[in-house]
Amino acid sequence: MGFYDFLNDLPHYVEHGSSAARMNARHEFLIADFAEEIRGAKVLDLAAHDGRWCYGFAGAGAASVVGIEGRPELVEKFSDYPDASLRAKVELRVDDIFEGIRAEIARGETYDIVGVFGILYHIMDHFALFQLLRDLKPKLVIVDSEFVMRDNAIVLLIQERTDVHLNAVAQYPGQEVAVKGVPSFKAMEMIANALNYDIEWSDWGRIAEGNRGPVGDYYRPKNQQKRRATCALRLRDR
Repeated sequence: MGFYDFLNDLPHYVEHGSSAARMNARHEFLIADFAEEIRGAKVLDLAAHDGRWCYGFAGAGAASVVGIEGRPELVEKFSDYPDASLRAKVELRVDDIFEGIRAEIARGETYDIVGVFGILYHIMDHFALFQLLRDLKPKLVIVDSEFVMRDNAIVLLIQERTDVHLNAVAQYPGQEVAVKGVPSFKAMEMIANALNYDIEWSDWGRIAEGNRGPVGDYYRPKNQQKRRATCALRLRDR
């Protein structure tokens, strides 16, 4: 049994048969590995989608979770999640993630943990994002993203349509195609170092080769352009 087995019963996940298996595998690395730090924590989840990772943080014992998501139609689906006591710990807000963070900083809010899952490869201002997050004073920032497999620190620019709910959100009314930047592994490490973060990459090699099907994007060979990965950032002076 996995935490996200219930996804197979949710109407908006039924069409994606591997969703539960994929989410369960990712839960092990994005949530379970940090369970001790999540327990009792105040958490911010960026680009929260339908609240699935907010729900995961709540299920791991977070005291409260705020999720910021730009698409209201996704936020509305959170009411389908089964456990009312976990949903009650979560507040989902419809907002641009940068504007949402700035608003929290202006209010003097702080967070113990910030989740940055599946958003780095849909934005351009990576350094600005992590610089803003410092002002929220998190003990831990968990990042899960695709990264470019190049030996140098680069950000690869790619275009994508905004009418696909897993893609970038339109930055102005009627924008059909957005430009996004995908950082390389070394770019992520350079950003972390410049902001005084220690960075630790998760060992996805823990999953046996025969069980990697639902999360194959974490194991792409080096001759492909991108590979997904997970890392944890912690300020060095803490």
